[in-house]
Amino acid sequence: MSIYATKFTVPEKYEYLNGFGNHHETEALPGALPLVNSHPKFPPYGTKTEKISGTAFVAPRNANLQTNIYRAQPSFFHTELMPFNHDIESANPSPPKHLDPNSHMYPNFEIDDGSDWTQQRLFGTNGSARTKTGVAMWIFSVTADMKPQTVFTSLDGDALISPQFGSLDIITELGKLLVRAHEIAVIPRGVRYRVDLVDGEPCRGTVCELYQGHFRIPELGIIGSHGLANSRDFQIPKAFFDGSVEVVNNPKIPNGKLALGNDGHSDWTIISRLDTKLWKCTQASTPFNVLAWHGTLYPYKYDLARFSHLSNAVFDHHDPSLFVVLTAPALGKEPNTAVCDFLAVSRRWEGSRDTQWLPWYHRNTMQEFVTLIVNNPALPLGGKDFKPFGAWLNGSMIPHGSTESEYKEWQDKDTSKGGILMDDGLTVAMHEMETPLVLTDWAFNSARKNFKDQMEASYGAGKQTD
Repeated sequence: MSIYATKFTVPEKYEYLNGFGNHHETEALPGALPLVNSHPKFPPYGTKTEKISGTAFVAPRNANLQTNIYRAQPSFFHTELMPFNHDIESANPSPPKHLDPNSHMYPNFEIDDGSDWTQQRLFGTNGSARTKTGVAMWIFSVTADMKPQTVFTSLDGDALISPQFGSLDIITELGKLLVRAHEIAVIPRGVRYRVDLVDGEPCRGTVCELYQGHFRIPELGIIGSHGLANSRDFQIPKAFFDGSVEVVNNPKIPNGKLALGNDGHSDWTIISRLDTKLWKCTQASTPFNVLAWHGTLYPYKYDLARFSHLSNAVFDHHDPSLFVVLTAPALGKEPNTAVCDFLAVSRRWEGSRDTQWLPWYHRNTMQEFVTLIVNNPALPLGGKDFKPFGAWLNGSMIPHGSTESEYKEWQDKDTSKGGILMDDGLTVAMHEMETPLVLTDWAFNSARKNFKDQMEASYGAGKQTD
């Protein structure tokens, strides 16, 4: 195990391709990927060609996201999409309507027994899937696998998944991902997938659904060619085929081998999210009948321990922009602004002298949605009574910062020789958004607002381990 990786208690069980933004190709069976011609008349194994376009056809090459997949049966054949469970909040959430300048704290988020991936709760939005602007924030508390032969897809936006604790076993059309706390994953809009638990253990976290554009790794500018989130450390699933091969005597099957998906004994259910609401259709074929794919649009994951921090070496405190792992540029607006930045503040060395190592008190043009991630699974911080807290929401241009106790404690520390920060088994994850979230009823009503006195009273609670 590398020292530059999280020491997960759940071992990795899949193999991956490496490299963010690369054109990748992978095949589950040898010879399944057509050469040169991406849409041959008679593909190997009798597959059908299907294309997923994440950008306009004529987008610049460096931003063009598309993938060709080769599957036993196309996803074209399905029943009419109908409303799914619109009588419950998770499938038909009330439109967000609360815009409040106060900072909010959430001591915890409820975890309900029997909740699966389709029962996420809408926290708030600052845009619209209809107009492809902004993001939606969802909270997931998963205590059960998805029902057999069921998959999920978002027609609204790319999903940035960040578990606070626990692990998710994700099977996508393009391959498998094991996503554990202290890893993040992104599933592109329109890609179908199912989510199961690992050993039945619950998992809670956030989904930032990006309606506008796609996530990228930040440009490095004068930093140079290495640092922060390096492209080589992002992992992409290899093709996975759930099925078998039958030998046939058919001149239209080039190698005499026909791929047959493991369709099961009943139809597959496809649950789709459109404008925050769930819809359902069925199809006879398994969504996991892909033998090969190549392209630039794909799921990926990233271990936050691989982030190469840049620290304060002499004096002063740098801006939190140096913690950005992924960014979604606000195209068409002021240069270098973002719809959403995802930041991770974790264990690192600091060496600045005569400097308060806590951040300054701050009024930020961006709104900050803050959660904690357990980066040391040995700490008993997970489960229904997650000890640190659920989340903070700091309003745009609303002052936020440390408690008086924290401030004085760090004033008394000897910073002349440097030291390690964030060494308590927790990582701070932040979603910084250019426009404020409008909250749903449950998110607004369950928050503690303007929580400065509560912060002071609970100072140190985030370090509890019992």
